[in-house]
Amino acid sequence: MLELIRTIQSRDPAKPTFLEVIVGYAGFHVLGFHKIASFFWKLNLRALARFIAQLGRWFTGIEIHPEAKIGKNLFIDHGMGVVVGQTSVIGDNVTLFHGVTLGSRGKCKEPGCKRHPTLEDHVTVGAGAKILGDVTIHRYASVGANAVVTKDVEEGISVIGNPARKVGAHKPGDDAVAMYGMPEEDTVDPILHVIDGLVRDVKTLKGEQEKTGTNDTTDKTDYEKIWKGSDI
Repeated sequence: MLELIRTIQSRDPAKPTFLEVIVGYAGFHVLGFHKIASFFWKLNLRALARFIAQLGRWFTGIEIHPEAKIGKNLFIDHGMGVVVGQTSVIGDNVTLFHGVTLGSRGKCKEPGCKRHPTLEDHVTVGAGAKILGDVTIHRYASVGANAVVTKDVEEGISVIGNPARKVGAHKPGDDAVAMYGMPEEDTVDPILHVIDGLVRDVKTLKGEQEKTGTNDTTDKTDYEKIWKGSDI
């Protein structure tokens, strides 16, 4: 626990004191509940384990199933609304922000099957992100805030959006991952480039149409007629 407190101090930009972490960090508190719940789960005292996990949820707003496997130095920042499913596996030095869900897609219903994600070491998952199903987020990868991930993410890759798509890559320790799992500002989503180009092309075409005097209803394209006639 001392090592966990020190890593929280070093990884949180707020730079909390030792005592602040102990009394004020829900992500630190819930790991204590999880250790106890996991102990009783392994003894097959499932109801007691679930009760202790529920106590942790009541006190912290973070829900971790007793069977979930968690490595060293998990940092859950803020924490409210985090859900970690039963067969989730979390490696060392992982960072989760509030609202993260490590959930199932409901496809595997047989007892003992792997239904939830695996997060390898040094993964960062931003606020509100949903990682669903038996997928693997490989080492040093990052999942941006509110992303929805249903496929594996390669090592060192940043993904954002719904569905999640690659927007950049970084080397371990190069600080390319900003807060909430988002890439640095100079890493732009390639799809936004395409949309921006289409918008500029439409503006150019409209300007040329106005100059040539062909801006009348007989020349309107089908998509424009549909748009004008819609209730949107």
